Amino acid sequence: MGMGNMTIRNAAKAIILHDNKILLNQCFSPNLGEYYALPGGGQQPNESMEQAVIRECREETGYTVVPEAFAALYEEIYTQASIQKQHPNHAHRILHIFKCRIAEETPIAPTELDSWQRGSVWVALEGIAAIALRPAYIKAHLSALIASDTPVYLGSHFIDYQAKA
Repeated sequence: MGMGNMTIRNAAKAIILHDNKILLNQCFSPNLGEYYALPGGGQQPNESMEQAVIRECREETGYTVVPEAFAALYEEIYTQASIQKQHPNHAHRILHIFKCRIAEETPIAPTELDSWQRGSVWVALEGIAAIALRPAYIKAHLSALIASDTPVYLGSHFIDYQAKA
């Protein structure tokens, strides 16, 4: 386990709700195919988590968001040495998830899409079950996170990632 060059990445993610829809990043990767993810990304030095979620959402979706509540903490650790070697900054990450609202209805153009991101889409909450929202554990608990008035600890997950053949 002693991978000296691995860093633990703190990321801020947003549950952005509006008119019973959630704003998600639409992504495509060779290994995973089409999937969706909460907007957000890595915290920068000297940046608060709230500043990170605001900046990342603006970069990826074009929307200015207002963080209203801390929703959840989720940790994932990829156990495969190849993943740890290829992605030393993403193999161990802690997601700080905030409930946010949009500050205005009309977004600006996104400035910096995530690596596999194709765009952002509003998805009806009842449509979540039918899409591949990643991480899967967040998908499984999304409605509980939305309904909860208090933050939820989603725990630490060791992931043995197998790429599709």
